[in-house]
Amino acid sequence: MKKERYVVGLMSGTSLDGIDSALINIVEMDGKIEVKLIDFINEPLEEELKEKIKRALSKENSNVELICSLNFELGYAFSNAVKNLCKRANFDIDKLDIIGSHGQTIFHIPKAYGEHIKSTLQIGEPAIIAYETETTVISNFRTMDMAAGGQGAPLVPYTEYLLYRGDKNRILQNIGGVGNATVLPRYCKLEDVYAFDTGPGNMIIDEVTKNLKGISYDKDGYFASIGSIKQDLLNELMSIEYISMKPPKTTGRELFGKQLVDCILNKYGDLKAEDIIATMTMFTAKSIAYNYKKFIFPKLKIDEVILGGGGSYNKTLIKMLKEELKDVKVLIQEDLGLSSDAKEAVAFALLAYETVNRRAGNVLGATGASKRVILGNITLPPI
Repeated sequence: MKKERYVVGLMSGTSLDGIDSALINIVEMDGKIEVKLIDFINEPLEEELKEKIKRALSKENSNVELICSLNFELGYAFSNAVKNLCKRANFDIDKLDIIGSHGQTIFHIPKAYGEHIKSTLQIGEPAIIAYETETTVISNFRTMDMAAGGQGAPLVPYTEYLLYRGDKNRILQNIGGVGNATVLPRYCKLEDVYAFDTGPGNMIIDEVTKNLKGISYDKDGYFASIGSIKQDLLNELMSIEYISMKPPKTTGRELFGKQLVDCILNKYGDLKAEDIIATMTMFTAKSIAYNYKKFIFPKLKIDEVILGGGGSYNKTLIKMLKEELKDVKVLIQEDLGLSSDAKEAVAFALLAYETVNRRAGNVLGATGASKRVILGNITLPPI
């Protein structure tokens, strides 16, 4: 029996570069799923809202009043993103079946420490989105995986398994705020798939660029391309324990965000801005390659690496990564006729579809959970 649904996926990542919104058409027949991207937009966050998120992310500046209010404010921002996407696509929002909203991560504790237990918090009130769009919303994807003993991330690997498995040994590398790698052996079964966060992505590059150049990101990797790698700084960055930690592992802004950048700039502030940006860019490339060489290549001969996320548009980063991976074919999503920008938003649309159909959406080899579970909370629209 043929089943067809229209789904929007929403993603606001650790890089804080805006709200990604993807409208997809899903057609399922005889257990096979086909996904077509209808339209995608990235709506930059208003500067005032972005600053509120940054304050909420800061241990020093955050407070419960701010997070409480921000939860609803982001709900309205996500709702508007859906409305604007449908308007741009000339798509009747009344025909929309499901919205999958990842939300904005405020804090993520993949492993217990001190008095803190494993936990995670994403905000962007789903009731607001459901009410404003009159559409069923799936949100809070990470928590059920954590309840099952997992780290709640990465969650994209299940959708990569559905969409990218085939006759090649592939790594799907997302370079968003952080870097995530999914390993898909040729003709793999789900239990063959494993994934983990390799370390920093764009987040740390964006933060130093904003501090040193007063702009939000290094477009095309220009500043990095005219800078020099400072080996002492690179060695210090590569010595961060997370980089060599054995998977499964997941990370975020709490490790590779503003606090780390402030520390680095305090210590190496006498270096040229371009040199610091170049070294941070190499840190992202080298941390990805290091994790491949230590945890993936000894197990599997990789045919190709497919890059997605905003980092795939950083020409200097891609050049560095290709130099680190000379024996492997490195592609970007666009080389396959797909969209690097839309990848994560499409993933959460597909995960929402799986949730509504009561199908598990986590990968044990990615999150470390003890069992496969149905992800997310379902918020129904008003009657």
